[in-house]
Amino acid sequence: MLPGYLQRCFALGPDPDGEGELVATLVRRGQAEPSARHAVLVVHGFTDYFFHTELADHFAARGFDFYAIDLHKCGRSHRPGQTPHFTTDLRHYDAELDAALDVVAASGPVRVLMYGHSAGGLVVSWWLHRLRTRRPDLHRHLSGLVLNSPWLDLHGPAILRTPPASAALRAMRRLRKHSVVRPPGQSGYGATLHRDYFGDFDYNLQWKPVGGFPVTAGWIHAIRRAQTRLHRGLDVGVPNLILRSDHSVREVADPERIQRGDAVLDVTQIARWAGCIGNRTTIVPIADAKHDVFLSLPGPRRAAYAELDRWLDWYLAETSQSPTPQNESGGHG
Repeated sequence: MLPGYLQRCFALGPDPDGEGELVATLVRRGQAEPSARHAVLVVHGFTDYFFHTELADHFAARGFDFYAIDLHKCGRSHRPGQTPHFTTDLRHYDAELDAALDVVAASGPVRVLMYGHSAGGLVVSWWLHRLRTRRPDLHRHLSGLVLNSPWLDLHGPAILRTPPASAALRAMRRLRKHSVVRPPGQSGYGATLHRDYFGDFDYNLQWKPVGGFPVTAGWIHAIRRAQTRLHRGLDVGVPNLILRSDHSVREVADPERIQRGDAVLDVTQIARWAGCIGNRTTIVPIADAKHDVFLSLPGPRRAAYAELDRWLDWYLAETSQSPTPQNESGGHG
């Protein structure tokens, strides 16, 4: 466990994909502040888990209670015999996200800001869209959304985004859902992050391996299904900030170039589909940022935090004008 952090496990029951019992892990920075009016709940991406205490400290300095969730089969929530990060439907995350938001909302009269990175940005966006009608009592606790390089489309050759390719994925999902469609990489982006290689950060390389986890047919079909739904337009119901790099680089580029661009996603796709998130959207490209803009080199990282702070200034001013959900309903019963 990270020093100064607490964690709580949610038992989620049997895996719909047949890999045993599922758990998710909610991590909290210190004790919740009784006087806090704002909280943030962070959702990681693929080959990822919560470790970024610098991000947590930054939100705490802005007056936010900080929470992060390791989704089932990810990071702290992975159990023996399970395929890391594997799911055949992103809606399988609903129960743990609902439970996490319930805990955060019950901590006090807070407005909750959601945060999602990469695949986590896609997960959170689709979840929020459905939460508006599925659980309006829960959605009312939310006031904003921050997306850090969200995965809004399938990158790579255009043929991968054609109907025949989608049909092939559906067939593989039914017949061979655990088939590996992309093996782990050599190092690339991951090597620019960890301090044992060319990066500044320390984290568990079993939970976030440098070359990434294998991509399976069932998982990529789940991603593609959610992206296709997003392309028809979502409404997350809250204002949102989208941060991304100003350019992409090839994942096999030399380390110096990978240090100064998004080596994971095509940032032009993020720009193209950002308007499909819904509500009031602010999009900010960060010069020379990496895929996770808050794990960039010091200069771009400072720029990313500055843009986050600029948006948070607006967000905090806006939310200060309205009562918290608990006060609207007379508090918890």
